[in-house]
Amino acid sequence: MLDILESMEAEGGLESLRALHQDLIALEDGQLQLRNIQKLCDELQAHVEAFKKLLDRPAKSDTSRKKLESGTIQIDQSDYAVNKEFQESSIQLADALDLDELRAAELLIDAQADAELLGRPTIVSAVINHHERRQFLLESLRMLFRNAGNPDSEEALRHKQLEILGDILEIKDGPARNGSLFTRKCFKAMADIERWIQDLAERYQGTLALGQSMTIEYDEIMAFQQSSLAQQHESLGAIVTYLVKGGYTDIEDFFQLLQHLPTIERWNHIPVHYVPAIAAFTSHYGSPDNGGSLREARMLHKRIMDGRDSSPWALRNLQAAMISWWLAEYSGWYLEQRLGSPVQGADLEAEARARSDAFLQALRDGAFHCTLAICSQIYPDDIYDPARNGLTDYLLRDTPPLPTGTIGTNVLFRDLLLEQMESFINSFISNMPDTLRQFQISEDDQRKRILGGVPSQARSTLYDQDLDLERFLVIIAYAFDLRTDAAEAFWEDPDSNLYGFLQWASKRQSTPRVGAFCELLRSISRNEECATAAHKFLLDQGNTKTSRIRRSSSLNWNQIFSELNLYAAKIRETPGSSRPPIHYGGKANAGDIDEPESALMLECYLRLMAHICKESSEARSWLWTHETFRSLEVLFTLADVSVPPRLQACAIATVAAMLTNKTLETSLFVWIAMDQWASSPTSSMQAISRPGKPMTPMICMEEVTFEALSKTFDQANEFINLLQTLVSPGADQGGLHDALPFPEQLGSSYRMPGVEPYIDFAFGKILAAKPPVVDDPVQSRLLTNNALHFAATCLSVFNESLLILANRSTIAVDAAIEASSLDAYARLHPFSRVMEWMFNDGVLAVLFAASNQDLNVVAAASPNSPIVLTVLRSIEVMNRILDLQSTYFEILRPLVKQQTTGHRHPVLNPTLASFEDSVATNLDLVVNLGLYGGLGNRELAISSLKLLERLSSSRRLNASLTPVSRQLPSGNRLVGVLEQHGDMERVRTSFILGLQYDDRELDLGPGAPGWTIKSVMLDFLSHCLAALPDRPNLAHAILGFACTGATLSIEPDGAFARGASLFHSIVRMVAEYPDGLDNAIQLWSSSIRQKAMRILSILRASPLSSVLVMAELRAADFLFAMFLRQAVITPDTNLDGFSIRDENFAQTDSVLVLEQYLEQRCTLLEYASSELRLTAAEGAPTQKARILSTLFGSTTMLDGTQLPNVPVFELLDFLGAEFSAPVLSPVSNVFTNLDFTVALDPHDATTGGAARLHLVEQLLALRLSEVRKNGYVETTQDHENALLDGEAFLAHFRTQKNLSTLEEIRLRTLKAWSNLLALAIGHCGLDQAGRASLVLQALQTVMPKLERYAIESSPEALILAKLVQTLFFQVDLKSSALDQTKVADLADDRFFNIFRTSLRAINVPEGDIDLREALYSICFRYLTSIAEPSGSRSRQRSISQTVKTSGKKTIDIICDDAYGGSGTCRASAVLFLDALTATAVIEKSSYMIDSLARTNFIVVLVEAIRDIPNELRDSGPQDIPLLLSYYNSKLSLLLTLSQTRPGATQVINAGLFQTVRDSGLFSVDPDLGISTTDPTSAAVSRYYALLLAVIRVLAAVLVSRGPQNQQTIEQTKQFLAENRTLVVSVFKRQAGIGIGAAASVSKSAGDDDGMSTVVDELVELFVLLMTRTEFIDVSDDVPFMISFFFRPLLSGLYRG
Repeated sequence: MLDILESMEAEGGLESLRALHQDLIALEDGQLQLRNIQKLCDELQAHVEAFKKLLDRPAKSDTSRKKLESGTIQIDQSDYAVNKEFQESSIQLADALDLDELRAAELLIDAQADAELLGRPTIVSAVINHHERRQFLLESLRMLFRNAGNPDSEEALRHKQLEILGDILEIKDGPARNGSLFTRKCFKAMADIERWIQDLAERYQGTLALGQSMTIEYDEIMAFQQSSLAQQHESLGAIVTYLVKGGYTDIEDFFQLLQHLPTIERWNHIPVHYVPAIAAFTSHYGSPDNGGSLREARMLHKRIMDGRDSSPWALRNLQAAMISWWLAEYSGWYLEQRLGSPVQGADLEAEARARSDAFLQALRDGAFHCTLAICSQIYPDDIYDPARNGLTDYLLRDTPPLPTGTIGTNVLFRDLLLEQMESFINSFISNMPDTLRQFQISEDDQRKRILGGVPSQARSTLYDQDLDLERFLVIIAYAFDLRTDAAEAFWEDPDSNLYGFLQWASKRQSTPRVGAFCELLRSISRNEECATAAHKFLLDQGNTKTSRIRRSSSLNWNQIFSELNLYAAKIRETPGSSRPPIHYGGKANAGDIDEPESALMLECYLRLMAHICKESSEARSWLWTHETFRSLEVLFTLADVSVPPRLQACAIATVAAMLTNKTLETSLFVWIAMDQWASSPTSSMQAISRPGKPMTPMICMEEVTFEALSKTFDQANEFINLLQTLVSPGADQGGLHDALPFPEQLGSSYRMPGVEPYIDFAFGKILAAKPPVVDDPVQSRLLTNNALHFAATCLSVFNESLLILANRSTIAVDAAIEASSLDAYARLHPFSRVMEWMFNDGVLAVLFAASNQDLNVVAAASPNSPIVLTVLRSIEVMNRILDLQSTYFEILRPLVKQQTTGHRHPVLNPTLASFEDSVATNLDLVVNLGLYGGLGNRELAISSLKLLERLSSSRRLNASLTPVSRQLPSGNRLVGVLEQHGDMERVRTSFILGLQYDDRELDLGPGAPGWTIKSVMLDFLSHCLAALPDRPNLAHAILGFACTGATLSIEPDGAFARGASLFHSIVRMVAEYPDGLDNAIQLWSSSIRQKAMRILSILRASPLSSVLVMAELRAADFLFAMFLRQAVITPDTNLDGFSIRDENFAQTDSVLVLEQYLEQRCTLLEYASSELRLTAAEGAPTQKARILSTLFGSTTMLDGTQLPNVPVFELLDFLGAEFSAPVLSPVSNVFTNLDFTVALDPHDATTGGAARLHLVEQLLALRLSEVRKNGYVETTQDHENALLDGEAFLAHFRTQKNLSTLEEIRLRTLKAWSNLLALAIGHCGLDQAGRASLVLQALQTVMPKLERYAIESSPEALILAKLVQTLFFQVDLKSSALDQTKVADLADDRFFNIFRTSLRAINVPEGDIDLREALYSICFRYLTSIAEPSGSRSRQRSISQTVKTSGKKTIDIICDDAYGGSGTCRASAVLFLDALTATAVIEKSSYMIDSLARTNFIVVLVEAIRDIPNELRDSGPQDIPLLLSYYNSKLSLLLTLSQTRPGATQVINAGLFQTVRDSGLFSVDPDLGISTTDPTSAAVSRYYALLLAVIRVLAAVLVSRGPQNQQTIEQTKQFLAENRTLVVSVFKRQAGIGIGAAASVSKSAGDDDGMSTVVDELVELFVLLMTRTEFIDVSDDVPFMISFFFRPLLSGLYRG
């Protein structure tokens, strides 16, 4: 697969062209880094030949077909043998593309990889690739022309691009006319595309006519070809335009274009693509500003004007438009001609009249109709403006629109066309001012006749009139709209002709011209600066106070306000039932508002006001504070139910615009006004005061208002938009969202307070039941989008954290929040009612329908189109529902039900217990979400995959399939849905394409859409796998595994088996994705690899997938590739701009980079351990040798090449990456005493939990609100200081959270490193000397860090200590082989240093007991290894002196642990003391005995014997082995002490014999006293072993004290006498008498668990005691059996 991808990068390949195209887009957007500009130039130069051959399409030929049919073809100097099927496919492709057969064969070969990846037929992929290649080349060439002609470009780059263009056009070293030849080739290509499109349409219609069935693939490929060809045609049209503007053409090219245009018969996108070129030709050859000659211009003018009559175009209106553009440019030649004619015999005045007459004739033929139609029809589809559309439709009543479904234009083409229209506008205004004035005079005369009732001879009806000036104004509006640079240039030059025209056009305006002028003014005020300029333009003071409007000299705010006030007053004065409707045209009724177009004019007034308010804060503030114009009163009056719907919608939209950057006070004021309007008759509506108290209206009026609003799209849409604006947070509100977005008593005078009626209107009357008049798909989507936006806003502004903090924190939440109480906040907030509607069946149906759109339509739509926004909003709402449903069902719903009376109408489906219940019946949602995630739309991908992640992690939705669907191979419901409809491969493919590596992401970083999509895709996979790691789920299926029942498998012929699955893409991503740029590890790039590694880690660790994943990773040599990528982290390593040495490192995001890098390291080390174990278990010596070689620093590739890598010993570098971390919390009078415990995460793995930052932020905001209300924060400065303190606290907790997470991953990584190192040394297969060498190397790495961390008693020390403990047992320190090497002395020194380090660590106050246990074990291992000399060399040192040097406290700590330690630590401490004592005995030192005596520990040891029986009785069976081990260690220490005379004395003095007597251990008859039917059971064995340990101590004491110590001898005799029964029992068992016979049988069978050996030793020790004390001679009570059977034995032992 990698080879295929690499081959596609070849010059001219589709991938390289796509990369070039992306780089050019980045250059235009200003996102291309400087270091990549040279690379872009190199790419352009490399594709020069491809650009040259772009328009050369080799036709089909017999020669190529014969070569193809021969069975062998040569492509790119490689021979291919082709079969019959391939030949037929090539011929079929050649026929479809009208292309040479060999070129078609080459396309087929190149398309095979894509066909396999995307699951398409090869011929379909070939067609798509062919068109995409042409489109990328054309678009790249278009952008090259655009950038080369941009005067603002960097000079050197522009010069280089011009050179490349010279190469492409072959004018650099060839004749200049080659540019003209290229232009004509473009014309020919455009004509060919037109024929091709026509042919496709005829072929499609023919198929339909014949009744042949068409597959989905056929439909899709036909649609794709038509779309792609239209785009190519558009690109060619733009390229021709740039050729003209760049001076690469001659006048003959214009003639050729004029010859072709009459042949275009249909008005669709084809003629539109010629418009920029036509306008460019007219400007270039008709204007005196472009260096042409007047003679040439006059010749061209004559040809154009003669052709008007002699060669009329099929599209007469387009010809008329071309003539108008030409005349506007051409007239510029005669502006300054005053002294006679420049051409002999010419009458300039007559020519001027002729030009004016020709222009007017062109207008009559539809010139401005056509121009306006073109401008309006290329307007972006994602901007839906019904009011502007209404004005445009009014001006284009007789103009045919483009056919439905016409291909939309590219934004660059639209800008190019509008630039040409701007040039025409400038030329017309500058060159033909008299014609403009004639427009105005003529139209004003017509207007007067119409209003006077005088018919015009030129008009067919009384009210029909010319509106060409209005059309021209709207053309200007379209030309400047969405082009902010052009608008800014307009306002910056008040001396320009355009500005003068604006002032002229604003004067003496008729009603329709006012509307057009408002659109013009609106279009040039698209940002804050331009809108403010427009506002100042309208501030011209005029005085219009009469009832009948007498307009001032120019349009201004006062005129607008006066007209609005006038019409609002008429509406209030006229009862609604008798009020006549306002017309857009037609006959004016008596008493009607002044003129037929009055409503249209009012709409434009309101739209202008709304737009300027929205864009300009200065204008908005001025309007709110205007002294005479009561804006809300007027606007809500104009929103009366009796006015036309669109006018009503404009009034509502203006109210919403006035709320831009609103404050909470403003929002509450508008709520009151709106509620009064909604519930009161307009005639009774009084002036609204601030703040006003709502009137007492009737509830029925509110219902009437809502019913009227729901009748049409315009009203409903704008009203819901207003509701959304009102509930959104104000600019003066922080992120606490603690205030209700409306007055708490809103509507309380006539209903329950709140906004429930408005919510019910939005979801009950609009969303769940669409108005019947809304049948347009775009309107339906917009309405759904706005309603869902309203829902999402209501859900997002609800702060559920307030409920949590009220129950858990010490803050008085009721007093701190803006709402009157938390109870009122919970009850009245829109959240509750909206959530109830979200579980309504009708709303759910709309919600799921909104998310279920045609994938191809969504993919082709722009990001801001209604269909994409609707899908995005529906998914956003679903995510919100899942976030908040538990809060609603568990807290809010019971509260609302408890406190709400019976007036509340229930709307939710009571059978739904969760949102997942509704998803379970709409599982197609899962398919759509998976496909949306791969469309390349960043926001849509994020929302879709977030929702898919949550759904796929739901155990309910992942339940087994229903019995009806048992036939599906998968047992998982979600996987089954995808497989059932065959969508699984499409989802997999979308993920594979989304995760493909593109090095251009490195330039844009996290701002690149591709990076974001990769990130969310990986998040989805990892979270889904982590939620259900041991069950087949959706993530497994998408990765490429076959989910069969409860297991995973690999399909033999599937993508996984071929190495082409998503899993393999992730493996490649981990291996290839860079960590950053410029030798820096960057956060955004490292996070991608970390997430991908996490997926592999989850799969590897899960028993469900481990076997399959380990096999695939091994086959990919993943371990070796990853080790070759490892680098050592140093204090100077660049981590996203900071190094560890930097003072503020801990406060930066670089901590996250280190965390991610360590997580990757940890995952690799864990995988290496697993691989090593598996290799050892399988017995694969070669693979094992490769792994070990890599671990120790040298990687062997498959071809035998040796590559160096960082050895495992150096991968402990992260422990040296230390930095200073802040530990002190910020100090603040406001926040210092705040209890942040509630914000700690109890489930956090780190000690103490980490802070949940969102709760910390809420706590800080609440406290600030609390102290502000209590008056502690009075001044603005106090408030700003408190905010800064809050930010400091938040930064502190963020830093602490990052550091705690980093500490956790450091420990995990250290543990993984330790385990891997121990495994590697354990499986190295070397002899003792070689293994010892590795151990010493490991200890050299570990010990400095252990010494440091052990002194600090940090968690790292325990892990390192356990590693050292393991390493000690990896080497035989007593081995003679070790003595014969040079390693021995080094080992001796290093082990002794370890011992000394351990002693120092043990002596640390408040040290960790687990660490000390490990250190005890290390010391014990060392001491036991030197206890005996090996060979001729003694490894013994002065251990006692070393211990003595460490201080008395060391012994005290060890004794304390030996006595009161927990778990196995007690035994380890005792064993260490035992080893120390034994070593001291060898060294003939009494220090240990004296120390133990000083601490009274010997007495403790002796006294412990007394408690043995009781402790055994009180312990459970599972604790007895550990307890016996502890006893044995203690008795071992007593034995060691007793083997010396001083020690034996201390033991005797501690009351040994009395303690043994008190314990009762020897008073039990094992034959009778132990409850067991098996005399050789484990209990008996343990008992005898315990007796043996005690007897050893007694024997040692007796022997050590010597025969002269009569006291000891007497005590021993007494012991024997008191326990003679036990002694006899032991002798009998040893002799096989009685029950001992069974023991003998067991012994012969080899099943005595070593008890016979214990009994033998017991007998020997009893005999020793008897002999030493002469017990056998003096005791008359000795049983006859002992005397008879064992006297010879006793005599022998005694003599020995």
